[in-house]
Amino acid sequence: MKRPVIDERLLANFSIALEAVIANRLRSFLTALGIIFGVAAVIAMLAIGNGAQQEILEQIKLVGVNNIVIQPIVEQFEENISEDSDLGKERKKFSPGLRLIDVQSIKKSIPGIARISPEVVLETNIVYGGIRRSAKLVGITPAYFEVLDFKLDEGRLFSEANEIKGDPVCIIGKGVQRKFFPKENPIGRKIKSGSQWLEIIGIMEERLVSEQSISKLGIRDFNMDVYIPVQSMLVRFKNRDLVTGYDLESNEASQKNPNYHQIDKLVVQVGESEALNPTAEVISKLLARSHNGVVDFEITIPELLLKQQQRTQNIFNIVLGAIAGISLLVGGIGIMNIMLASVMERIKEIGLRLSLGAKKSDIVNQFLFESIMISVSGGIIGVILGVILAYTVSVFGDFPTVVSFASILLSFGVAATVGLIFGIAPAQKAASQDPITSLRYE
Repeated sequence: MKRPVIDERLLANFSIALEAVIANRLRSFLTALGIIFGVAAVIAMLAIGNGAQQEILEQIKLVGVNNIVIQPIVEQFEENISEDSDLGKERKKFSPGLRLIDVQSIKKSIPGIARISPEVVLETNIVYGGIRRSAKLVGITPAYFEVLDFKLDEGRLFSEANEIKGDPVCIIGKGVQRKFFPKENPIGRKIKSGSQWLEIIGIMEERLVSEQSISKLGIRDFNMDVYIPVQSMLVRFKNRDLVTGYDLESNEASQKNPNYHQIDKLVVQVGESEALNPTAEVISKLLARSHNGVVDFEITIPELLLKQQQRTQNIFNIVLGAIAGISLLVGGIGIMNIMLASVMERIKEIGLRLSLGAKKSDIVNQFLFESIMISVSGGIIGVILGVILAYTVSVFGDFPTVVSFASILLSFGVAATVGLIFGIAPAQKAASQDPITSLRYE
């Protein structure tokens, strides 16, 4: 029979606290401003941090896991003009550049390599059905799809016979399909690239790439690529390892060093993340030796660079969260100050309640309820404001934000806890008032 009595007393105390908060709406709102802005700042900052984290993870997916990227360096032409022509000429060591033979050398010489994928890229024009559009023709091996985790939407991959014979077959990106085949199935159709007709045997799944990822990672829009076997590229389009008379004449005419590298990119995937740096060092030494000491290539490990960026972002998020958390602390102090002032204003009310039979616990509960209601209502408004801020940053700042349920729960929980903790001192001060002294207070 005692439990209903306790519940009734709590409900009565809650009702009195609610009436007090409503009666002083403006003061309650101003008291809650610190909590409102604190919660909003926490949610917005965590949303920005989560957005940055998600973008980094998406970028890691784009560059692949445990990948080492090797790209050629094409030197610019320099001419040293001197009175003595013999002294003016600088002799340079000959380098054959990055070639498919390097692929075989790396695969045979270095243990722990899971896959290796060379690429040859050629700017071209695609023609079909009276439509012409520029695109990139990419010569690859089947390992390319596994290294970069690319999947087919329709069709099939290149067969071993396609690779050996250099067949005129291709796999197109989703963007090429939308441009040239909006209403028909392109499988089995033929498109023209340069002077060659290529049969479409597959369609890639769409790969969403943001402009920021394109600029930061130096990658291209994969959806507008046309993929062919690397042997088809070398036999039917361009093989820079073969120097023709036309190449020599064009070089003399332009007076520029041509791109002498047979392949434009080489991606090496290792089995373990710990082996990334050691493998990259061994590859660098191996290539330098096969290129006669000429370092005409650069090696990068995108995943490690992105993980370093992720660690920096984590530290930045902690700092931002701490700064936003300080505003919650300031808001709690504001609640305590206003509640202490409220106790002094309502001493007669406290004395009257005590003289009519209210217990000290009732007075404590009343002021605690007021404090918690102010902080909780401020937390609710802060959550709404924080979500709006995160959305605004995403839309107008062109920056991805992710509002998680955990951040909302965390900030709201902290707001309620702040109200409880900073409401204890005013509540205890109110309960410690002497009823007789309080009734005589002017």
